[in-house]
Amino acid sequence: MTTTAPPKPTFRFHPQIWAAAAALLLVPAAAMMLTAEVNWGAEDFAAFGLMLTVLCICLEAAWHWLAGPWWRLSAVMLAVLVFLTVWAHLAVNLLD
Repeated sequence: MTTTAPPKPTFRFHPQIWAAAAALLLVPAAAMMLTAEVNWGAEDFAAFGLMLTVLCICLEAAWHWLAGPWWRLSAVMLAVLVFLTVWAHLAVNLLD
């Protein structure tokens, strides 16, 4: 009697998520070229890039590891909510 191992789930990379994050990172750079009101330094871009990277990893993990659509939707909504909360706190210097 031979036993076979269950198939391993394949990880599917979602380039759309990462492309959208890259596009979001370009928005402040474009705004800096158009107006003097946006004045970001390298540390601002690094922090925003880190936040977007963590968000994308959370979205990929939710899509990969959660089977039910409601669980996926809940995890995505939670990740986006945490991202927006941290972004708002950093915007008004509450975490400094």
